[in-house]
Amino acid sequence: MPASAPSPVLFLISAPSGAGKTTLCQNLLQTCPNLRRAITCTTRARRDGERDGVDYYFLDPSVFRERVEAGWFLEHATVYGHRYGTLRTEVLEKLEAGFDVLINVDVQGAASLRAAAREHPVLRQALVTVFLTPPTMAVLERRLRHRASDSEAVIARRLAVARQEAERWRDFDYLLLSGTPEEDTRQALMILQAEQLRTHRSVPPVL
Repeated sequence: MPASAPSPVLFLISAPSGAGKTTLCQNLLQTCPNLRRAITCTTRARRDGERDGVDYYFLDPSVFRERVEAGWFLEHATVYGHRYGTLRTEVLEKLEAGFDVLINVDVQGAASLRAAAREHPVLRQALVTVFLTPPTMAVLERRLRHRASDSEAVIARRLAVARQEAERWRDFDYLLLSGTPEEDTRQALMILQAEQLRTHRSVPPVL
């Protein structure tokens, strides 16, 4: 990273399933040329159109377990029966190259990353956490039903998990109450731009 450049931001977004974080992350990546996505590892099967090393790093469960035991991950969790994790090198190499890094994890993963940041000066300086959620569970339920991709049992399970996750909103730096995709993107950009101007990240003026 050039000495004259401000230090980058590790922009973490967490949200309940159906809250709109995938759309928000896509919009941010399209809007911010210096923002790069941290690609997550997963043990789930590849879906149609997904590419290894682009959408996810698809790992055999035994390989995933070996990398957990070797300490390769900043965070890892089991979500709906599949394992997900963020490689330490995936984040640090992008930050050290001067890119802002976008990471999309659940509440459990966010807690693990906060713990890792307390022990690592680069992560500690870079990390900014945002919790995105609809203003009420009723709004979230409408969104989940509008997707028309889940059974009643899955919707009930996702809502139960969402209630538990929403109770952790105070653990984050920012709370973003979701509206339209455009409103969510505008507010997230305001947060990111304000954090980029924080004095501990800025290049000192020449006086």
